[in-house]
Amino acid sequence: MEEIRHEGGTPPAKPLKRGAVLAVIENPFAGAYHEDIQGFMKDLEPLGLDMARRLIEALGGNAGAIEGYGKGAIVGQAGEVEHGALWHVPGGYAMREALGNAKAIVPSTKKVGAAGTRLDVPVTHIDASYVRSHFDAMEVGLADAPRANEMVLALVMTTGARIHARVGGLKAEDIKGEDGLR
Repeated sequence: MEEIRHEGGTPPAKPLKRGAVLAVIENPFAGAYHEDIQGFMKDLEPLGLDMARRLIEALGGNAGAIEGYGKGAIVGQAGEVEHGALWHVPGGYAMREALGNAKAIVPSTKKVGAAGTRLDVPVTHIDASYVRSHFDAMEVGLADAPRANEMVLALVMTTGARIHARVGGLKAEDIKGEDGLR
C-alpha cells in the first residue's frame, strides 16, 4: 500500500492511494514445453476474484473509490513468458467484476525472472483507457519469489489520478463509458 500526500506543488485535498496484492503460485508448466495451457486460466479465476476483493478491502473497502487498475506476472526461470499471459483473463476479469463492470481493458505486463525480480505494473483508468491523468505504474516484487518453478501474479489498483496530473487529454469527469476507451 502507498499513500501519496505530496509530490511537489500544493499538497492535494485528498491523498492518492495505490495498492498491490501478489500471489506466489506453483507454475504447473515449468521445466517443459506444453502445447495446451489455456485451461489453466479457468483454474486461476477464483484466485483472481479473491485477490481483487482483498485489494479493494485494503484500499478502504469501497469499490466505488477505485479509479485505476493494472495487472502483471513474473514467471520463474523454468517457465516462459506465455505462462504469465495466462493471468490476462482471470486477473483482468476479476478486477472488472469486483469493481462493478469496469469498462476499460486492464493493462498488463509480464516477464521471466529470478527471485527478487521487480515488475512495473501499468495502470489506467477503470472506465476509459484514454484518461491520461491515470496513466501510472506501480513497482511490485518479492525478495524470495519467483523461484524457478513459480509465478508471482499481481493486481494493482489506485484511488485516483497522479498527484498534480496536468498533461491534458480526456478528463475522468468527461468519460462517456461506451467502449472502454473514451
